[in-house]
Amino acid sequence: MTNHSPIWRPFTQMKTAPPPLKVVRGHGAILKLEDGTEIIDCISSWWVNIHGHSNPEIAKAIYEQAIHLEHVMFAGFTHDPAEVLAARLLPHLPISLRKIFFSDNGSTAVEVALKMAYQYWYNKGHADRDRFIGFDGGYHGDTVGAMSIAGSSPFWQRYKRMMPEFDAVSYPLKSEDVAANEERENETLKQMKKLVISKKKKYAGVCIEPLVQGAGGMRMCSEQFLVKLAKFCRDNDLLLIFDEVMTGFGRTGDWFAAKKVNVEPDIMCLSKGITGGFVPLAVTACSDRIYESFLSDDPQDMFAHGHSYTANPIACAAAVKSLELLEADTRPFTEMEAKHRSYANEFFTDIKTIKNLRFCGTIVAFEVESSGGNHYYNELGLTLRQKFLEEGLLIRPLGNTVYLMPPYCITESLSFIYYKIAKVISSL
Repeated sequence: MTNHSPIWRPFTQMKTAPPPLKVVRGHGAILKLEDGTEIIDCISSWWVNIHGHSNPEIAKAIYEQAIHLEHVMFAGFTHDPAEVLAARLLPHLPISLRKIFFSDNGSTAVEVALKMAYQYWYNKGHADRDRFIGFDGGYHGDTVGAMSIAGSSPFWQRYKRMMPEFDAVSYPLKSEDVAANEERENETLKQMKKLVISKKKKYAGVCIEPLVQGAGGMRMCSEQFLVKLAKFCRDNDLLLIFDEVMTGFGRTGDWFAAKKVNVEPDIMCLSKGITGGFVPLAVTACSDRIYESFLSDDPQDMFAHGHSYTANPIACAAAVKSLELLEADTRPFTEMEAKHRSYANEFFTDIKTIKNLRFCGTIVAFEVESSGGNHYYNELGLTLRQKFLEEGLLIRPLGNTVYLMPPYCITESLSFIYYKIAKVISSL
């Protein structure tokens, strides 16, 4: 790529990548490019625009807040947007989660969770409980702690020497074979038990992307496994962290994966869709027992974490309006899976190269059979991305894994998307 811009782009090999497409306008599920071309955003940008682009109600809420109070430090001060957001959010969370800590993106929400979990044990006199268990194929963000908890990943190999050595177990992939699912889940729990009983390491907790591993390839586990995992954590006195940065706010067909499976984690991480894709914001929610372990006459027992833009009023106002839109009509995310299944049955049934078709709420994914194997760096992904763009679709495959995660405002366009995907895959 001939690069005349000073911008260094994320997850991009700047030497070989084609020039970026300039977007000049977004509305609903449509992005308009500089040359007038319109493309359908099939993945809600990086999974954030749950109401589509430029939602006028959220835009209005941002404007009204910006001319009233744009920002104030959150240590020693508070404001209505943050207080209202916390109060409005709590009823949608598992009942065990009663306290809200604000930050500004998914990675930091996870960093907060890891620090919070470790210091919980530290404050209780167990400073040696300094390790975590993650899952192979996970993705929790790009900061050091978040990378460390992700297990094996194609993204972190160059950074391994600087990362804490946390442990990871197999993510038990769900299939149509119930008996095989049970076997994989039991094997994962067996791996965890082996780690826990080791005298060499002591663990603070377990961190998982519930139901769907996002950037790891939209890999899915069963609802029953999360129930088993929660019991394992209770039985072994481990804190359970749900990273719902991607799965939160309707993505799995319910408000949160935890609510869908009726599991109460100790800590939950939220971001991405929280503001409807307008501005950065994140939440780490925790139980009262974790919060209360920080209450002390010793100032060093406080939670020593914060960001310049913690609980930014504009971001909180956007999040409140986004919540109101979700509360007004949940059908767009509760009913989307049925539409995915119907269109997949209509357009994909006869395409033999589509493998492992899977669904979870608003998310659908599959692999395109390839001699390059199933992994993120399979070059088929770049080919598919370009072909989808030529057909007017924004889809960013994870290697040879194609997925859809559309905004909830998508309507008749969904059948058109499936038609175009089928056309591209059939042409390979």
